Amino acid sequence: MAKAVAACLEDQDDMELAGFWGRGDDLDALVSLADVVIDFSLPNGTAEVLDAVLGQEKPLVCGVSGLDDAQMGRLDEVANHVPIVYDRNMSLGVAVLEQAVREAAASLGTDFKVDISEVHHVHKKDAPSGTALKLGEVIARARGEQGTGSVTFASERRGEVPGDHKVVMRSATETLSFAHSVTSRQVFAHGALRAGRWVVAQRPGRYQIRDVLFEN
Repeated sequence: MAKAVAACLEDQDDMELAGFWGRGDDLDALVSLADVVIDFSLPNGTAEVLDAVLGQEKPLVCGVSGLDDAQMGRLDEVANHVPIVYDRNMSLGVAVLEQAVREAAASLGTDFKVDISEVHHVHKKDAPSGTALKLGEVIARARGEQGTGSVTFASERRGEVPGDHKVVMRSATETLSFAHSVTSRQVFAHGALRAGRWVVAQRPGRYQIRDVLFEN
């Protein structure tokens, strides 16, 4: 993802790359050069990034999935002091999909059975995907359920598919479908840059991509 972000930055007039962080590099020195930090590393790397942005009070955009409860707790602690956009999927289209299924689920209620299917490349280890789980959580909350509630999931790992998600709401008499397909991982970089522009003007707190699109 670092290369994707760098490629997107080449087309931006108002943003430029301060540098990449790799093993052995001085993270604090790099963060000091930045107005906003974008993290697509791994959970253990995110822990170091959180310490660095907290120490220098720099805004953060984090798209790392697989954070456990303790790591999410630390992220929330840091968000009390610096603005953080955290989302398991930085796609703008997925944020719109999330908004749509939330409204549909709230309107239709539990009379409709909800199935979420997702397809990703063979290298992706987690299943269901973080995005699928997020959509399930959104739908469950809208219907007054806990966790992912009564939502069912189906996962497939095939080829080099960047990410396809489909939500189907079905009753005995009708079916409503929502779908989103990614053609390139650049989509996540574009979303992260948009979040980066937005978060620098925000107060401390934890935000999502939907806040970038719908609550600014």
